[in-house]
Amino acid sequence: MTDIWQSIKLGRTELANRFAMAPMTRSRAKPDGTPGDLAAEYYAQRAAVGLAISEGTQPSDDGQGYLSTPGIYTDAHVAGWRAVTSAVHAKGGRLFIQLMHVGRVSHPDNTPHHRQPVAPSAISPGSQMFTMKGILDIPEPRALSIEEIRQTIGDFRLAARRAIEAGADGVEIHGANGYLVHQFIAPSANVRMDEYGGSIENRARFAIEIARAVAQDIGSERTAIRLSPGVPMNGIDEGADGPDLYRYLIEELDQLNLAYLHLLHVGNEPLLRDIRKLFKRVLVVNRPGRPREQIGSDVKSGLADMEAYGQAILANPDFLKRVKKNAPLNDGDRNTFYAGGATGYVDYPTL
Repeated sequence: MTDIWQSIKLGRTELANRFAMAPMTRSRAKPDGTPGDLAAEYYAQRAAVGLAISEGTQPSDDGQGYLSTPGIYTDAHVAGWRAVTSAVHAKGGRLFIQLMHVGRVSHPDNTPHHRQPVAPSAISPGSQMFTMKGILDIPEPRALSIEEIRQTIGDFRLAARRAIEAGADGVEIHGANGYLVHQFIAPSANVRMDEYGGSIENRARFAIEIARAVAQDIGSERTAIRLSPGVPMNGIDEGADGPDLYRYLIEELDQLNLAYLHLLHVGNEPLLRDIRKLFKRVLVVNRPGRPREQIGSDVKSGLADMEAYGQAILANPDFLKRVKKNAPLNDGDRNTFYAGGATGYVDYPTL
C-alpha cells in the first residue's frame, strides 16, 4: 500500500513526497510578464511539496488573458523565472512551469498587442473579464487558421525550451479549465470543419500535437499535461461524447511517455478509474475541496500516484508540516488572491 509521504520518481526527477502544489494564478507579474519581485520567495516558501506547479504562464502575446500574469518567451521572462527556480531548488524542491494559452478567455485591453482573442472558432464564452477599465464583456474571438494553429504549437515549443533554460524541472501544458486546448476539445467552442474539428479524433488533435511537439523538444520526461474532464468553466460544454473523447485522448497521450498527467477531478469516478488504467505513468489527481481526513486517500487506494492541493497550500506555506502535526490550517483570503503585493502572498503565518 503506497503512502503519500513516500518518494516517487517523476521522469528524471526524484520527488521527496507525493504532494503537488496545484497551479494558481496570483496576478503579481510585472507589466512585461516577468515574474514579480516576490515570486521567488512565494514559491520557495512552499518548496517542501514534492512538486510545485507554477501559475499559468503564457507562451506568447496571444496567450495572455488576465492582467499581471507571467510569460516565458522573452529573455526577461527567463531571467525572472531563473530566480524562482533557483530559490525552489535551494530549498530542495522541484518546479514545473505551467504553459497556459487562454485562447478566447481574454480581452484586448489585457494583452501586450491589444489584438482580438483567438480560438478554435469565432464563439465567445459569454462571460466578462476584469481589465484596467473595469469588468468588460469578453469579445468574440477570431478563429485560428491552420497556419496559425501550427504557429501556436511552435509557441508552446519555444516556451517549453525557455522554461528549461530558466531552470525549470519541466513544463505542464494547461489543457483544462476552458482555455485554448480545452476549447479545441469542446464542441461548444469548436465548430471547425477541418482536421481540428468534428470527430473525437479531430478535437483531440491539438492537445496531442502540442504534447508531442513539446516532448520532442525538451524530452517526454520533462513534459506533462493537465486536463479537466467534465469541468464546465468559461462556457465549456464537452457534449455527450466528452468521456469517450478523454478515453481516446489519454490513450494517445500515454504513448508519448509523459512525466505525468494532472487531472482536475470533479466526480466522474468511473471515468477516473478508466483513466487510471489507460495512463501507465504518474497520475496526479486534484479534487477541489478535498476534506482533510481524505488527504492521501487516492494514493493509498491506487487511484493516483500523487495528489495536488491548491488553496490549502496557498494559505499554508508549511502545509505539509501542519498535515503531519494535525495542526490547524490558515484560511485563504480570497480578497488578496489576485490583489498584488505581499499581502496574501508571502505573509501567511507558519506554525
